[in-house]
Amino acid sequence: MRAHPHLHRVSSALFLRRNPLPIPPTLCFLFSSAAAAGRTDDSPTQVSQCLHRDRLIDAFRLRLRSHDPSTTFPISAFSPVDPFVAVHALRSTPSPDVALCLFRSLRYDPSFTLTHHALHALAKTLSASRRVGDLRSLLDAADAGAFPRLLAPSAMDRLRWYAAAGDVPSALRTWDGIRAAVAIRKRRHPCAESYNLVMGLYAAAGMDAEAVEVFRKMVEEGANPNSRTYTVIMEHLVRAGKLEKARQVFDRLESMRIRRTSKQYNVLAEAFSAAGRFDSVRRLLVEMQNDGIWPGRAVRAAVARMREAGFYIEETEDFAREMLSPDERIGYVVGSSSSDGASDDEEDGVEDGGHCEESREETRLRPWLDPNALAGAVGNWDPREVSALEEAKLVWTPRLVCKFLRGFKKADTAWRFFCWVGHQQDGFTHDRLTAARMIAILARSGHVELVDRLLSKVRADGITLPFGTIRLVIDFYGLAQRADAAMRVFRDADAVCSPLSASHRRLLCSSLLRTLAKCRRADDIMEMLEEMMLASVLPDIQTFYGLMQFFASEGDLRRVQELAGMVRQCGLAPDAFMYKILIRAYIKHQRTSLALRVFEDMRNSNLAPDAATKNLLVKSLWKEGKLREAAHVEDRSEEVEEGIPFALPGHVWNVSSPELLWVYGIYRNSFAASDC
Repeated sequence: MRAHPHLHRVSSALFLRRNPLPIPPTLCFLFSSAAAAGRTDDSPTQVSQCLHRDRLIDAFRLRLRSHDPSTTFPISAFSPVDPFVAVHALRSTPSPDVALCLFRSLRYDPSFTLTHHALHALAKTLSASRRVGDLRSLLDAADAGAFPRLLAPSAMDRLRWYAAAGDVPSALRTWDGIRAAVAIRKRRHPCAESYNLVMGLYAAAGMDAEAVEVFRKMVEEGANPNSRTYTVIMEHLVRAGKLEKARQVFDRLESMRIRRTSKQYNVLAEAFSAAGRFDSVRRLLVEMQNDGIWPGRAVRAAVARMREAGFYIEETEDFAREMLSPDERIGYVVGSSSSDGASDDEEDGVEDGGHCEESREETRLRPWLDPNALAGAVGNWDPREVSALEEAKLVWTPRLVCKFLRGFKKADTAWRFFCWVGHQQDGFTHDRLTAARMIAILARSGHVELVDRLLSKVRADGITLPFGTIRLVIDFYGLAQRADAAMRVFRDADAVCSPLSASHRRLLCSSLLRTLAKCRRADDIMEMLEEMMLASVLPDIQTFYGLMQFFASEGDLRRVQELAGMVRQCGLAPDAFMYKILIRAYIKHQRTSLALRVFEDMRNSNLAPDAATKNLLVKSLWKEGKLREAAHVEDRSEEVEEGIPFALPGHVWNVSSPELLWVYGIYRNSFAASDC
């Protein structure tokens, strides 16, 4: 009988808990003598202060849900109000009217000092509720100096709020102001998020052609799209009924080195489940496991609908069951609708502080908890703070542990916490995601020995780590200058991941080549390339971008030319971005004649350089007295029908020009019927 795959995860997790890794001297925290002996003062610990603030936030949340916004909020019952508590209370209000009521009470409370965080929390609440008039009034008051000692919100903050509120005129005025400021500062383009916000605003308003035009402008101006950009595109396509197009964009993100996010999985899972396409939901779950992504609420709801329909998914059955099984150890903050505060049976330990279940008789809220604040409280692993954390009796879940690990600023503290939480007596066991998070943190700090030990335990116990974790480790080793360790991880990837597909192997090879380049291991790069070619793992064009740029920076033009030949051997067509890299490399090393030859090849391929590269070539030719050649470059550039582009799409190592243009083509053609 075949063993159930879940048993491997459980047994390996138990092994990690019962056989914790020893802490080597390199990571041992050197306690001060005072800390080692234990403090004798009675001052409250930072952990206890954090938990006290969490309980105050719970009290606010319960009181706000029963408060009539037409009356003044009794802020004196909570006075003095901690600014941190006030901000989260504003974010937790059940309606914008209650948020305005609370903000007014805080503003006129003499014991409270208004902060910009509180102002931003109210603005975010108003924008999310599309209260355009109230939002404008708030920002006008801020501009008029109604909030002394507070700086007026930035243009990007305003754009974010106007876009969320659906206020198209105000958002576009702000967007124009941002672009004008960029031009004055002589920068190439605004930040990527500003394009994302305007795209999302247009898409939500049904202005399809305008949304596509913003994406075109983003690519042409050289602002590299990020994960949020593609989330906006996918949401727009799904809203327009172009689910398959959205799926195609999602599938392409890995090869573009764009991180696929929980939000993107939520968008697709909700759409597929609504269409009854449960096989597509199953595929999403498999990919989510490979990416090491925690499921969001939309994914959990899609899985619940799928199971209700009797759809069984063997590969992810345990994953699905864990998603849908709430931890009953986590209680509720319960209060009647007329309650003045939180009840006494609150329990800490829930990572989702905003969850709420309401009925006519009572309000049920999951307890508030701020993992980042608690992680900061034990950041130095002070014995008193650790004892306070243990006495808090938190309900440790894999998600909460991962949030704690992410909140630590130092790898040694994260490692101590990882070992400590595995020894707690509440039944917690590490799983593939907590182990993966810890491995990534250690790799980022270059702790090769610990990563190797943890990988050995994972491999011995049959845990399969997410593919994304292995890529992260190799990438982080490039930052830490650990080339040999990266090569070892690459060789052992098959043993700790699920079987690698051809595309995953290509991505892993690209990550290793990038790490070798960062470590200046030129000979190893060429050996690795030869090994890849023999194994029929052909690098993509953006990998060649990065390698050419590396060897050009090393002054090794012979290898740059060799790589240019390999591009054609791999069946890849040189694009404008690659020609740009070659032209700039040759100019940098005073080989202007070679740069001119590349320019000719580029134009003969019906490609054109960007304006900056063309100007650089002309200037270099002028310096060498080659005036006729410089004039020839100008003449050939004028032959471009649409004019020389301001910037060329693409980015070394990450995304190629053809891929960006492919996404643009999908997006544009999806709305062609709307005269886009």
